Amino acid sequence: MRRRVLLGTGLVALLLVGPLAGGAYAQTAEEVGVAVNEVWIVLAAVLVMFMQAGFALVEAGFTRAKNAGNIIMKNFMDFSVGGITYWAFGFALAYGGSTLGGFLAYGDVFFFNDESLASTWFFQVVFAATAATIISGAVAGRVKFSSYLMYTPFITGFIYPIVTHWVWNSDGWLAQLGFYDFAGSGVVHMLGGVAALAGVLVVGPRIGRFDKDGKPKAIPGHSITLGALGVFILWFGWYGFNAGSTLAAVGENIAVPAVTTTLAACAGSLGAMLTAWVVVGKPDVGFTINGALAGLVGITAGTAAISFGLSIVTGLIAGVIMVLSVIGLERLGFDDPVGAISVHGTSGLWGLIAVALFSAEANLGDQLIGAAAIIAWAFITSFIVFKGIDLLVGMRVSPEEERAGLDRSEHGGEAYPEFIFQEQVAAPSALDPVGSGANGGNGSH
Repeated sequence: MRRRVLLGTGLVALLLVGPLAGGAYAQTAEEVGVAVNEVWIVLAAVLVMFMQAGFALVEAGFTRAKNAGNIIMKNFMDFSVGGITYWAFGFALAYGGSTLGGFLAYGDVFFFNDESLASTWFFQVVFAATAATIISGAVAGRVKFSSYLMYTPFITGFIYPIVTHWVWNSDGWLAQLGFYDFAGSGVVHMLGGVAALAGVLVVGPRIGRFDKDGKPKAIPGHSITLGALGVFILWFGWYGFNAGSTLAAVGENIAVPAVTTTLAACAGSLGAMLTAWVVVGKPDVGFTINGALAGLVGITAGTAAISFGLSIVTGLIAGVIMVLSVIGLERLGFDDPVGAISVHGTSGLWGLIAVALFSAEANLGDQLIGAAAIIAWAFITSFIVFKGIDLLVGMRVSPEEERAGLDRSEHGGEAYPEFIFQEQVAAPSALDPVGSGANGGNGSH
C-alpha cells in the first residue's frame, strides 16, 4: 500500500514540476550524452593503445630470442617518438584548421592546449602509432636502431597523416570522391604493410634466410607462445579499433562492429588454417593465429557496413589470401619475419574491396582508386625515406652484429641473459615444412 502511495505522489510531482524543469532536464541530458561519448572514445583509444603490447609480443615471439629486446625497444619508440611527432605536426596535417585542395591540412601545429580536441587527438594518435608499428616486425633482425628511429617520425608525422586527411577529413579528396574505409583497412593497415614492403626492399633479407639458389630456409621464431598471446591481445584491442571508430556511443550501435569484428577474426583463423593444411600439409600454428589478424584487418574497412554473415566471408577470404601472399612473397625473395606485408598490406587491400562487394556503402571503382592512391603514396614516400637513411647513415647492422643479435650489439644487453646465442639457420621442421608461419620466421604482425 505504501509503495502505491509513494508511486502516486511521485507521478503527481512529476506532472506538476515537469513543465518547469523541462529546460534544465534537456540540458542535463545533452551534457550526459557528451560525457558518455567522451568516455567511449577515451576507452576505445586505451584499447587501441594496448595493441602495442600485442604487436611487441607477436614480433618478439616470431623472431629470434637474440633480438627480443630490440623488438621491444622499437615498439616503445614507435609510440613514444610517434606520439610526440603526431602532437607536434601530424595531427595538424590531418585535421588542421585549413585544407590545401583536399590533399593536406595546415595550421594548428603543436596542438597547443585545445581541450575540446583532447579526446579526438588521443584517439587519432594511437592509430598513428599502429601504422608505424606494422613496419617494425617486417625489418626485424637486421636494422640499426638509430636508423629505425629516423624513419618513425616520417610515418607518424607525415606519411600517415596525409592519408588520414584524404579519407577521414570531410574535406579530403578521397572523402569527396566517395571512398569508404570505416576504421582503417587501407588508411592504417594497408599503408603500414606497403611501407613495410618498401623497407624490406631497401634493407634486404636476413643472413641465411635464402640459400645460394634463392630457396627460402627457415629461421624459426623463438616463442610461438608469446606470438599467440600477442595475437589475442591484438584481437582484444581491435574492439576499440573498430567499434571505437563510431566516435560516439549515444545514438550508435557499437555492438554491430564488435560482432562483425569477432566473426571475421574467427573465420580468418579458420581460412588460414585450412589453406595451410592444403598447401603445406599441416595445420600450421603460425599461419592459423596470423589468420585471425588477417580477418581483423579485412573487416576493419567495412565493420559497420557489412552484414554478420558476409563478415564471415570477408574474414575467411582474408585468411586464405594471407597464406598465399606470405608464401608467394617468400618465393620471390622477400624476407618479412612476421608477415606484416601480407597480413596488413594484402588483407588491407582485400578489406577495401570487400566493402564494395558486400555492402552498399561504396562502389568498386572508388575503392580501387583510393587503394591505388594510398599504395602509391605509402610506397614512394617510404622508399625515399628508407633509401635516404640508407645512403646517409646505413640501414643495416654489420654481418657480425646481426649474427650476435641486435640485443647485444645495439643495446648492450640481452632479453634472455642466461642463454648463449649463436648463429643458427634451422632446416624446415615438421611443424613448418616450407619455412613459413611463426616457426619459419614468416608469420604475421
